[in-house]
Amino acid sequence: MTDQPPRRDEPVPDADHPAHARTKHIRSHGQGRPIRIAEVVVAWLSAFVGIALLALLVEQLPRLQLLVIGSFGASAVLLFSAPKAPFSQPRNLLGGHLVSAAVGVACYRYLPDVLILQEATAVATAIAAMMVTRTIHPPGGATALIAVIGSDSVHQLGWGYLFPVLMGALLLFAVAIVGNNLYERGSYPQRWD
Repeated sequence: MTDQPPRRDEPVPDADHPAHARTKHIRSHGQGRPIRIAEVVVAWLSAFVGIALLALLVEQLPRLQLLVIGSFGASAVLLFSAPKAPFSQPRNLLGGHLVSAAVGVACYRYLPDVLILQEATAVATAIAAMMVTRTIHPPGGATALIAVIGSDSVHQLGWGYLFPVLMGALLLFAVAIVGNNLYERGSYPQRWD
C-alpha cells in the first residue's frame, strides 16, 4: 500500500466500490452550458419587476394586507435563474408556499408557546407536507418559518396569512411566465402537474 493518494490522472483501485462514492471526482460547476448575457439581463429584469410590483402593491393597497416576505426572494431566484427546474414549476411554487404557510400558521396557533418547538416543527412539517403533496418548493420552508417568527402583523393575520402568500406567489408566477417566455418562447412553465 502506498502512502500517497493516486494522482487525478491515475485510476483509483476499486473505484466502483461503494466506499468511494463520496470521494469520486466531482465535475466542476463551471463546466455546464455557457450563460448568455441576455439570459442574465432577463433574469435580473424579471426579478426586479416581480419584487418591485409586489412591494408597490403592498404600499398602494394596504387594506389587502399583502406582504413582501423573504421567501419570495428565494422564489425569484428559482423562477428567474432556473425556470426549467422542477422546484420552479407552478404546482411547486403555488402549492409549496400555500402548504407551508398553512403549516406555519397551524404551528404558531396550536403548538405550545415554545418558540424552538414551533420553529422546528413548522419547517420540518412543511418539508414533509410538501413531499407528500408533491409540491416541494425550497422557499416554502421559509414561508412556514415566517408564520412563526414573523412580526405581530403577520401573527394577527392568522389564517389570513395564506392570502398574501398566495397573492405574492401568483404575482411572481405571472412575471415568470412573461419574462421567461420573452427570453425563450414556450420555456415556462415546463409542466402544470
